[in-house]
Amino acid sequence: MPETTKPMTKAQIVSHFAQSFELPKKIAASIVDEIAALAIDQTQKAGEFNLPGIGKLIKTQRKARIGRNPATGEAIEIPAKTVIKMRLSKTCKEALAK
Repeated sequence: MPETTKPMTKAQIVSHFAQSFELPKKIAASIVDEIAALAIDQTQKAGEFNLPGIGKLIKTQRKARIGRNPATGEAIEIPAKTVIKMRLSKTCKEALAK
């Protein structure tokens, strides 16, 4: 059975960038925060944000539909809403599918 590892925390990501690029942790943290803020801002404005080598955030509208309450089986109306999807790049898919 493969060994399980936990996902990296923000602090671990900041430390990794700080070591990789020989930057102070404060500047590395600012870069991570700015990438996140840019992704949110551009997805809100343009409807999508491309992070090369990883994928694309895409803002889409989901139509209203009829669903079922799993407890009672009763039909309920699910309202329309905006959802965000992450579409992985071909490079990322191929690297992760190994």
